Amino acid sequence: MQKTVLILLFQLCTWTLAAQVNTDRVLAVGRNALYFEDYVLSIQYFNQVIRAKPWLAEPYFYRAVAKLSLDDFQGAEDDCTLCLERNSFLSQACYVRGIARQSMEKYDAAISDYRRGLELRPGDRSMLANRAIAYLQKKDYTEAETAFEELITAYPKLSLGYLTRGAMYLEKGDTTLALNDCNRAIEIDPYYAPCYGNRAIILYQTGRMEEALADLNEAIRLNTRENGYYINRGLVRYQLNDLRGAMADYDQVISTDERNLIARFNRGLLRFQVGDNNRAIEDFDVVIEMEPDNYMAYYNRALLHFEVGDYRDAVSDLDAVLNQYPEFLPAYYNRSEAKRKLNDHAGADRDYWTAFELEEKKRKGQPFTPASGQTQTATTAVQPSPDAPPEEDTEKTRERSDRNIDKFNRLVVYDREDEQKQQYRSEIRGRIQDRNVRIDLEPSFILSYYEKSLPLEGGVHYDKTVEAFNSRMTVSWKILITNQEAALTEEQIAAHFESINEYSARIEREPDNADCYFGRAMDFMLVQDFAEALHNFDRVIELDPTYTLAYFNRAVVRYRQIEYERSQSASGEQHTLSIQFGDGNKSPSFSRPAGLSAKESGEGRSLDENGFIIRDYNAVIRQNPGFVYSYYNRGNIHCAQRDYRAAILDYNEAILRNPEFAEAYFNRGLARLSTGDANRGIADLSKAGELGIMNAYSIIKRMTAN
Repeated sequence: MQKTVLILLFQLCTWTLAAQVNTDRVLAVGRNALYFEDYVLSIQYFNQVIRAKPWLAEPYFYRAVAKLSLDDFQGAEDDCTLCLERNSFLSQACYVRGIARQSMEKYDAAISDYRRGLELRPGDRSMLANRAIAYLQKKDYTEAETAFEELITAYPKLSLGYLTRGAMYLEKGDTTLALNDCNRAIEIDPYYAPCYGNRAIILYQTGRMEEALADLNEAIRLNTRENGYYINRGLVRYQLNDLRGAMADYDQVISTDERNLIARFNRGLLRFQVGDNNRAIEDFDVVIEMEPDNYMAYYNRALLHFEVGDYRDAVSDLDAVLNQYPEFLPAYYNRSEAKRKLNDHAGADRDYWTAFELEEKKRKGQPFTPASGQTQTATTAVQPSPDAPPEEDTEKTRERSDRNIDKFNRLVVYDREDEQKQQYRSEIRGRIQDRNVRIDLEPSFILSYYEKSLPLEGGVHYDKTVEAFNSRMTVSWKILITNQEAALTEEQIAAHFESINEYSARIEREPDNADCYFGRAMDFMLVQDFAEALHNFDRVIELDPTYTLAYFNRAVVRYRQIEYERSQSASGEQHTLSIQFGDGNKSPSFSRPAGLSAKESGEGRSLDENGFIIRDYNAVIRQNPGFVYSYYNRGNIHCAQRDYRAAILDYNEAILRNPEFAEAYFNRGLARLSTGDANRGIADLSKAGELGIMNAYSIIKRMTAN
């Protein structure tokens, strides 16, 4: 790894020195990479600016944002401090440092940052929300309630404020006020899944299982991708004795996330309960592999090994449990039985009498000394007092962080602390206020070498032209057609800077080789240097006007460059093309980012003022009428220009050539809804959902709600 970083830094230096180190340009390219979530790459660019001009505040701030996005909280805090030392009036640096400190549980310091940020930017919604949650996390309920009141007074239509305050009331034990806040959140936004998910938790804790189940069903209808809803519904179904339904929910989670610890542990318990012992062992194997100190999983697996006659493995697992919990009586009795099955009668008797002695000493309140060969550890089982009443049978769950071995057979639920952390991190990182009212178009396609590893959605994308290009082995990597690009790793970044140097050397020798320029353009595109990428794509087309793939990617890169420039003109607001649903109005329309005029936002021709992007897609279609992705991408451009009828015609052409094109159905559905054609719009969304785009069902629900 160190060697890779050194190579990367050397090549960055080589490249930037050759360009005479224009720090403004390098900073702009780094912000490109940051905007498109290529965090590792962006950090390398900001490093270059910091080395050249360490007195600037901006590169430290942007590097902090990148580190925060990579969960490097200490690094983000340090960079924000360096930024504020250079410019103490950057409110966003206070905000980002507050997030980093809150993530590290430095709540007082985080609150101080939010206070300073609010002095510089009074009424900032995100800082008000995070400050309130920080008070809640430090258990200062009085200040938290005051902070939530301030947030709700300033933003009375913000469902998140009520949801989070409801979580506070629930933690204080006031389920009535908690439920009132959740009900209010649902009144404000009846199409926001967390409103129902949070209310379900309250209903579950108050024993209203049927109502909790109904809320979780609704949350899943609105957001089919949130695994937490399935896990919670599994718990509710278990309480309702619907073991088949609970098992189905855990199966669903594991089908999309094989290493989900909570789902694996809970499914293992359910399989144990119904006698599916071998498959239960498989689930606990995965849990122990992920969490080697999960002694509850060891104990359950030991019992299962005993049930299937694997006594040696049972003894091995019980050894691990007793090394950690030397006062856990059931483990001695079970190990005694397992040893007896292995004809180790001396060992069996020793365990039996150790357990008997331990039980007697506990009854008399005397301290226990572990038998020879056992290690007393700091973590021992929390045993109830002999006079304490037994725990109620209705208590069937435990929080994940609860390490009381006596609760080995309880289903796992999320920790409250984790839920709070997820709420404020979602607010910080995901712009939750936009997500619950805006629906984005499916992204445009691009030629790349990398794509995200996601659950299959929309099918596999293939084109004969791309396959023919790959068969020529013109470039060093296989080209993919994707609309889900993956961010580059450090090794990949280094490889592409090296590739840029190699192509540059080849171009020196072969100045008319269009393939070399194309390969270098791809590398510049992947390291987010759009200006150089466009320059190289231009040169490809000059040398070979029939180079179809160069036209296609030039159009995509030019659009991304414009998208980034527009984002900067609106002070960082998101500019993803999205559809806006008004309150009580079933006629949606595409929304313009806040702070932009109609012209700046892409209404009319300003998005592609000189027609360059459309002309490139037209060229691709002339040369290869079967390249469906050009029609689709051109349709997205028309949507950005609010020319929905032209967009629909392009999506029609794409679907005509590929009747299984899920993304085209989805975007055509949104375009049709924007023209008032609700019936055909919903039909398109239904088809998109059938083909794998689950978000379509959420929109259908909104559009058909009474």
